[in-house]
Amino acid sequence: MNLRIALLLFVVAPLFAAEDSTPPGKAYVYKHSAGKPRQMEIYFPEDHDPAGKKVPGVILFHGGGWGSGSLLQFRAACQYFASRGLVCATAEYRMLSKEETAALPKGETKKRVCITDAKSAIRWFKEHSDELGIDPTRIITGGGSAGGHISALATLNPGLNDPTDPEGFDTSVVAYLWFNPAFSPDDAMDSEIDVQRFLKKNLAPAIAFFGTEDNWKKGWDTTFASLTSLGNTTTEQQLATGEAHGFFNKDPWQTVTLIAADRFLVEQGLLTGEATLKAPSSGEKLVK
Repeated sequence: MNLRIALLLFVVAPLFAAEDSTPPGKAYVYKHSAGKPRQMEIYFPEDHDPAGKKVPGVILFHGGGWGSGSLLQFRAACQYFASRGLVCATAEYRMLSKEETAALPKGETKKRVCITDAKSAIRWFKEHSDELGIDPTRIITGGGSAGGHISALATLNPGLNDPTDPEGFDTSVVAYLWFNPAFSPDDAMDSEIDVQRFLKKNLAPAIAFFGTEDNWKKGWDTTFASLTSLGNTTTEQQLATGEAHGFFNKDPWQTVTLIAADRFLVEQGLLTGEATLKAPSSGEKLVK
């Protein structure tokens, strides 16, 4: 698909942080699934020249329980990372209705279709790397809650591929940005969406943010312990004391987590310099 033809402007209903006035990025259709266009918004650095030096790309997936959510969630993050010199995208994905979920075969969950589309989004991002001005060997992914889970399985599970995806583009990434990723023990009932099955020692460097009062943290604790037992040393967690699920969606914690994510990417050699956001004067801090 030609990138210019794929360009599509659209409006997404507010969710998660309705007061956020961050404008949408350039919108593209990266595929059609279940007869509907699946869209991605992309933010570019100021004066970005795709024909010039290729920069790392970031692709983030929104949360919403694998059944709701919108691109609004990561617009502020994408705009910020673009201001720091990265090409940053946020992508939606197919989500099953209650009726479709109820009709699934035994052993399958509604999460599978989300992962398949996320894999397509990453491949599209790489396929169009020349037109976007990104380095396809330096792609970063992540997301919030369900989006964190989707980003992990899209890159770790070799299955759940869309047979119409272009050949020659894998879904490997060089780093993860996880905002309270929703990893559940219940996922073991569907092995295709169980992150525990696909963890490995050489997982790409990852940073995960969690509130200490987040009920989803138990699943993350199990995941983190499994990675440690495998000998992985490139995954770190940063905690917000007393905060619950989704704390990162609004300030002051949105700013705090973005500054920490920025520093993490600098450590990985994917960004340079200092974060340009100013730490909140109220003093909120993450604990490693």
